[in-house]
This record gives sequence, C-alpha cells and structure tokens, in this order.
Amino acid sequence: MNYKKGDKLLEDNILLIGFMGVGKGTIARELVKNSNYFSIDTDDIIESIENKKIKKIFSDDGEAYFRALEKKCAHWCENNIKNTIISTGGGFYKQENIKKIGKVIYLESSFDSIIKALKQAPDSKKKFKKRPLLKNLEEARKIYDVRVKEYALVADIIVNVSDWDTKRITKEIFEKINAK
Repeated sequence: MNYKKGDKLLEDNILLIGFMGVGKGTIARELVKNSNYFSIDTDDIIESIENKKIKKIFSDDGEAYFRALEKKCAHWCENNIKNTIISTGGGFYKQENIKKIGKVIYLESSFDSIIKALKQAPDSKKKFKKRPLLKNLEEARKIYDVRVKEYALVADIIVNVSDWDTKRITKEIFEKINAK
C-alpha cells in the first residue's frame, strides 16, 4: 500500500473535509504513513498565526473572524503547499479556492456515529472542549444537516468512514485517487 514519487497519487495536494470530529486528522496521519506526502492541519496553522486555541478565537473574536482566518489560510495553502495532505476544519470546505488547493476528499459519516466515536475516545472531554460548535448537540446537528449536502457537492471523492477502520479507509482513498 505504500506509494512513491511518480505515482499518480503524488501529483496534487489532498484536502480532507468533513464534519468536526469525523477523523480528518487521524486519517491524515495514516495517509502520511503510507505515502511520500507531508501533512498539515488548517486549524493548527490558524492557532499558530493567532497564538491561541480555536475555542479561544471563537470566544474572543467570534466565528466571522475565525472564518476570515480560514480564508487567509486557504490562500496561503494554494500558493505555498505542494505534495501535502491537508486536514481541514469543519467549515473550511466553503473556501472559494478549495479546488485550486488540491483533490478534495469528503470523509462521510453520520452525525450519531461521529458523536458516538468522540464520546468513546479516551480523551473524550478534550475532544468536545476543543470544538466550540459541539457545545450544543442540537445546534451541531442542524449545522451537520446543512453541511453534509454541501460537502458532497464540493468533494472530488467521497469515502464513508463510519466504521473507523483507518487502514481500510486509507486504502480506499488511495484506490479512488488512482482511479480518477
């Protein structure tokens, strides 16, 4: 399952999109293990720029300010990042230039599966705490219901990740990229 330079896989960046908590970072790390890609996380970049956590950015400056930072990050990625797996925040898919950054892969899962996996994680409280939009699960489900349709429209490839078998998911992503 390892890939090397010259494989079709390495011609572009890979952007992982999907709802918060779906496992974009986990899948990115698994993809890196099995390829010559590098990996970055847009939320990590934003936290570095602002020198504060996403939750704090939301509480201090609001969601609109955070979305402006995502836009800045998207332009930076488009102009500076190559041969990289980019794990994105849940709302990053709205960036106008997303297709210019790389191949967009939507990690699809039901809302209930995402919440169940987050609750079963060893660091469950931390996972919920770092996602300000998950404070109210009823409101989060409304956001999810809107976004899932939009994720599918933006995606080049859709991979269902509900069973959380990272090796199978990684294999499927590689196969689908090489089939295109």
